[in-house]
Amino acid sequence: MKLGVYNAILHDRPLPEALKVVADLGLTGIEINSGGFLPPVHIPTFDDILVSDTARDDYLGLFEGTGVAIAGLNCNGNPLHPNPAIGDKHAEDVRRSIRLAHRLGQHRVVTMSGLPGGEPGATRVNWVVNAWNSAALDVLDYQWGVAVPFWQEIDALAGDHDVKVALELHPQNLVFNTADVLMLVERAGVQHVGVELDASHLFWQQMDPVAVVRKLGRLVYQAAAKDVRINADTAALNGVLDNSFRRLSADEARTNLGGDEWANAWPTPAAWDFVALGKGHDTAFWTEFLRALHEVDPDMLVNIEHEDTELGRIEGLEVAAKVLLDADAALGR
Repeated sequence: MKLGVYNAILHDRPLPEALKVVADLGLTGIEINSGGFLPPVHIPTFDDILVSDTARDDYLGLFEGTGVAIAGLNCNGNPLHPNPAIGDKHAEDVRRSIRLAHRLGQHRVVTMSGLPGGEPGATRVNWVVNAWNSAALDVLDYQWGVAVPFWQEIDALAGDHDVKVALELHPQNLVFNTADVLMLVERAGVQHVGVELDASHLFWQQMDPVAVVRKLGRLVYQAAAKDVRINADTAALNGVLDNSFRRLSADEARTNLGGDEWANAWPTPAAWDFVALGKGHDTAFWTEFLRALHEVDPDMLVNIEHEDTELGRIEGLEVAAKVLLDADAALGR
């Protein structure tokens, strides 16, 4: 296994310092953000690398001697958003990331399937949570009609550049579970589009990440190590689909998601939280998770994603890295 860190949590420092953090954790990979919801902070010469061998070699030189290599690119966003300021931008970020991966000798680009509006002319996305009525199935039919040709185009581009595109199974996307993945493959006939197995979003949907890996098999291209803790008292009252989010005002620190969309404040108390590895599921679980991934690909890239608000940037990475390395050692035994 090749264990690393998704770099978004380290966007507060230059790339050389981020590489030192990863190396000090005993990990060997860094997944680099290349657009989408977040800017490519650690690729300041992105445009130059696409056309200049010198710029490419200079960038790759930053990794030499660090013990840390690039472990895929990440441009999570919504390439199907009906607002062109978001959808067209994020779609082009996916295309550019594929081209950049090829230039850097990388073979994995992580993103999301995206989510369209519910009908022609829509300006807002429409996530069908439970299609119990016929109108909801009409919405899904329309959305698949938008998604299929887009992902066929991306599949062809990825194939031309020897890249696999790994979709994070993230709610508020058209593709967020096993059935959706298989539907995309069947409807679009894609051969270079599969899955980034982020266990965290499966946990709170009450899915079993190990079972999902074994069901999808070779469609799993990459993985994210992120945990979830279900807060039983609140979940018992509000369930895991609790919508008690708070809108952040313009004078508060907030993350732009494209156009005029922003991330909201998390519910308090929350039915569930993203936490560092071990705070939701123990080392024994993560050992079995790695075992399932190893069965698919012994060289699988598995990168820690740190979104635990109870722990600092480095503290959270240290907690997660210890559990991941212990799980890997147990797998080896």
